[in-house]
Amino acid sequence: MERPLEATRMENSTSSCFLMERKTRVKINRKEVMLAKLRKSCSCTPKKLKNFVMDFLPVLQWLPKYQCKEYIWGDVMSGLVIGIILVPQAIAYSLLAGLKPIYSLYTSFFANIIYFLMGTSRHVSVGIFSLISLMVGQVVDRELLLAGFDLNDDAPSALGDGSLQNDSQSNTTAFNLTIAGMNAECGKECYAIGIATALTFVAGVYQVLMGIFRLGFVSMYLSESVLDGFATGASLTILTAQVKYLIGIKIPRSQGHGMLVITWINILRNISQANLCDVITSAICIVVLVTAKELGDRYKHKLKFPLPTELVVIVVATLVSHYGKLNEVYASSVSGAIPTGFIPPKVPHFNLMLRVAVDALPLAIVSFVFTVSLSEMCAKKYAYTIRANQEMFAVGFCNIIPSFFHSFATSAALAKTLVKTSTGCQTQVSGVISAMVVLLVLLFLAPLFYSLQKCVLACIIIVSLRGALRKFRDVPARYHVNKVDTLVWVVTMTASALISTEIGLLVGIVFSMLCIIVRTQRPRTALLGQIQDTSFYEDDLEYENLSSVPKVKIFRFEAPLYYANRNYFLKSLYRLTNLDPNLEAARRKKYEKKEKQHLKKGDHTTANGLGIGETTLQLVPKQIDFQVLVVDCSSISFLDTTGVNTLKEILKDYKDLNISVLLACCNPSVIDSLKRGGYFGKDFGSMQEMLFYSIHNAVQFAKDQKLPADCSV
Repeated sequence: MERPLEATRMENSTSSCFLMERKTRVKINRKEVMLAKLRKSCSCTPKKLKNFVMDFLPVLQWLPKYQCKEYIWGDVMSGLVIGIILVPQAIAYSLLAGLKPIYSLYTSFFANIIYFLMGTSRHVSVGIFSLISLMVGQVVDRELLLAGFDLNDDAPSALGDGSLQNDSQSNTTAFNLTIAGMNAECGKECYAIGIATALTFVAGVYQVLMGIFRLGFVSMYLSESVLDGFATGASLTILTAQVKYLIGIKIPRSQGHGMLVITWINILRNISQANLCDVITSAICIVVLVTAKELGDRYKHKLKFPLPTELVVIVVATLVSHYGKLNEVYASSVSGAIPTGFIPPKVPHFNLMLRVAVDALPLAIVSFVFTVSLSEMCAKKYAYTIRANQEMFAVGFCNIIPSFFHSFATSAALAKTLVKTSTGCQTQVSGVISAMVVLLVLLFLAPLFYSLQKCVLACIIIVSLRGALRKFRDVPARYHVNKVDTLVWVVTMTASALISTEIGLLVGIVFSMLCIIVRTQRPRTALLGQIQDTSFYEDDLEYENLSSVPKVKIFRFEAPLYYANRNYFLKSLYRLTNLDPNLEAARRKKYEKKEKQHLKKGDHTTANGLGIGETTLQLVPKQIDFQVLVVDCSSISFLDTTGVNTLKEILKDYKDLNISVLLACCNPSVIDSLKRGGYFGKDFGSMQEMLFYSIHNAVQFAKDQKLPADCSV
C-alpha cells in the first residue's frame, strides 16, 4: 500500500524540500482483541491463580521481605502514636456520624487490619475520617427523622447493656421495621447503625465495582480546587454542628439543605441557655489543644513524635468530670456508657440498602479519591509505586467487611497520614499496631470514658479542622495564581456549606467542567507579527517591536475548533482582520446589481457618479489590506465535523474575495480530520499549497506564490 508523502519547505531555503512519510497504521481487529482478552481472563492456571491472589493481597508480596531490624522500630513507634490519636478521634467523630462511640472504635480497628492486607501504600492511615463521618451522619439523621425518631442526642439509648437489642425503657419511640426488611421492633440506636452499615456496604460495593470495571478515572474530574473547596465547606458544616456541644445547649439536629444557616439561627435563639460549665471547659480545652498544636508545629523538627495532646486532654477531662460530678451537678452532657467487647456480626439489611443507594455513590467517590490522592502523595515522596485500582479494592473491602461488624464508612485521613510518616512509619505493620491499641480500648478501657464531656470531644473535632479552615488564608495567593480555580474553590465551598456536602461536591464538579467548556468556547485569539530578523511569530498585542508581514494576516486560535466555539472563531477572525467576507461579498453584489441597472438604462456612470472604469476600483474595499490569511493551528488540538466545515467555509468565502487561506502547524489528528472532511479536495492535489509545517513556511509561500516553483506541505 502506498504511503502518503508530505513535502515541507526547509526554514533556511526557498528551493530545497524534504519529504515526510506518514507511518502506516496497522488496523486492529477489535473483536479478536476483545475475544483474546476474554479468553485470557476466563482461563485459570495455577500460575495465574497465584498471581491473582498475590495481587489481591499485596501483603503476601512485601511481608516475607520485611526487614525487621530496619523497619520494626519505626513501625511500632508510629503505630502506637496513631493508635493513641485514633482513640480520642474515634470517640469524637462518633458525634459527627450520629452514632455511639463504640461503633467508631470498631471502624478504626477493622479498617486498619483490612488495609494492612490489601493496601499498596506503605504510609497511608486508613480509618475514621471527619468528612466521611459527616456524610454518614447526615444520611443517618435523615433516615431517623423519616422513621419518626427524636434526633435529640440526649434521648435514651437502645444500646444499654452493650447489645443492639432494645428494652422496654430504651426509647420512647420504637419503629416497626418489618417494611424495611427487619422483622422485629428496633430502637433508635439499632436503626441508626442499621442505616450506617447499609450505607457503608453499598458504598463498598460501588468501589469494588469501580475497581472491576476500572473506573478510577472518575477521580480525574475532582480537581484540587474542587476537593479543597469541598473539604473547607464540609469543615464549616462540621464546625457548626459542634457549636451546640461547645456551649452546652440543646437544639434539634438540623436536616436538609441549608443546615448551616438553620443551625446558627437555632444557636443564636438559644444562646441564653448555654451551660456555663461546658463553656468554661470548652475554652480551656481549645486553648490547650491549639497551643500544643502550634508548639508541636514550631518544634516538630526537635520532637521524635507528636505530643499526644488529645489523649492527655481526654484523660484529664474525664477525671475532672468524674470526680467533680459535672453531669450530676451542672447537667453537663457526657458520652455515657461505652460497652466492651464485640457485638455479634450482622448482615446489613437489603431494604435499607435501597433507601441509601443514591447517598452511597458520592460517599464512595469521596472516600476513594481521598485515599488514592494521599497514597500517590506518599508514594511520590518516598519513591515507590501504588496501584490505584488495587487501592479502590482495598478501600472498598474496608467498607464491605466491617459493615457486617457494625462499622461505618472509612477513608484515608490526611492528618493521621502526616503523623504516621513523621514518626518513622515504614510499612503497614504500623496499622496493625494501631489496631491493637484500639483493640485494647475495646476490650478493657472503653467504660472508663463514661464521664467524658461531649464538649471536650467537640473541641478535639474543631481543632482538627485547622488545616481545612486555614485554606481561607490561601485565597489571595490562589487568586493570584489562577482566578478561575479560585472561583471553582469559592463556589464548591459555598455550595458544600450552605446547601449540603453531597450537592456541594456535585456543584463543584459541574462548575469546574463548565469553566473548562467556557474556556474553550471563548479562548484567546490574536493576530501575529514577526519577531524581527527571525522566523518566529507572536501576538502583536502582547509584545513590542513586532513587524507585520505585508499583505499577510496571521490568525491564531488557542483552543480546539468544534461546534460550541464555531461562532466565536468566526467573529474573532472577522473582528481582528477587520473583514467579514460575507458582508463584503453582499456589498459587491449590490454594487454589481446597481451597475447593471445603470448600463441597461444607457447611463455610463454608476449611482455614485463614477465612470465604469472607476467602478472596479470602487468595488475593491479600502479595508482589505491583505491577500493571504494564515491560520496558526498549533493550539487546535482537534476538529469535529463542525470545525472542518467552518474551515471549508472560510476557505470558500475568502476565495470569493481573491484571498488565499493557508493552514500552518497542524498536528496529524487535525490533518486527518481535514482529509476526511474533503478540505483538500478528493485527491489531495492542492494539499501542498494549503498546508504548511510552520508559520514561516506559509509566509514564505505567500511571498513567493507567483514564482513557478513552490514547495509546501
